[in-house]
Amino acid sequence: MKNIVLTIALSVLSFWGIAQTKSKGKILFVLSSHAELGNTGKHTGYYLSEVSHPWEVFTKAGYEVDFVSPQGGQPPVDGFDLTDKVNKEFWENAVYKNKLDHTLTPKQVKVSNYVAIHYAGGHGTMWDFPNNEELAKIASKIYEKGGVVSAVCHGPSGLLNIRLGDNRYLLEGKNVAGFSNVEEIAMKLEKVVPFSLEDELKKRGVHYSSAPAWSEYVVVDGKLVTGQNPQSAKKMAEEVVVVLKNK
Repeated sequence: MKNIVLTIALSVLSFWGIAQTKSKGKILFVLSSHAELGNTGKHTGYYLSEVSHPWEVFTKAGYEVDFVSPQGGQPPVDGFDLTDKVNKEFWENAVYKNKLDHTLTPKQVKVSNYVAIHYAGGHGTMWDFPNNEELAKIASKIYEKGGVVSAVCHGPSGLLNIRLGDNRYLLEGKNVAGFSNVEEIAMKLEKVVPFSLEDELKKRGVHYSSAPAWSEYVVVDGKLVTGQNPQSAKKMAEEVVVVLKNK
């Protein structure tokens, strides 16, 4: 009996050691808590594939993912499509589904735990990301301690008001991508969202660029990685992994 217990204990320790060895650090995903699409009566929130596809890339590369949202708890989801196999794998992963259902509040985040922060998109972000000072400070601290900041689609709305220690905007002078005016108009939501993401990014002094609507497009500028739309989520994450590897 003692031998069996010892064998089990050694197996557990061995597994834990392997898991610890493979872990390259933690990446914090920021998800919207906002569920109402303006005055349309329609639902919004974070966009599922802009979480699941980066999650797949990061976890396969050896990183652990945590989630934070402005209000904490279970955030509203949009783009819920389980015919997307990555969405399905993510949604049915018990460990990460539990994390997703119990997202951290900004106050619960320990900045030193993270090597990168990723702002997932979804139209909800346009209402609750830009003016959240707590999230902005978290991102600023991660960036200034050498971490990577990434965002995709409407996620760059969370980058607009991030200031660095010298009070400059993080985005100032950076090369950036994000959901384009052409794409917003194509969705007939240009008069629903509180502002044009493309226009506001340009006001921050960024070098904004985009590809034709719904094309995969990612821009890397040092420790800042941004993607244009949902189609860019996987590529964005792959570029983050490259940046982290080359740090």
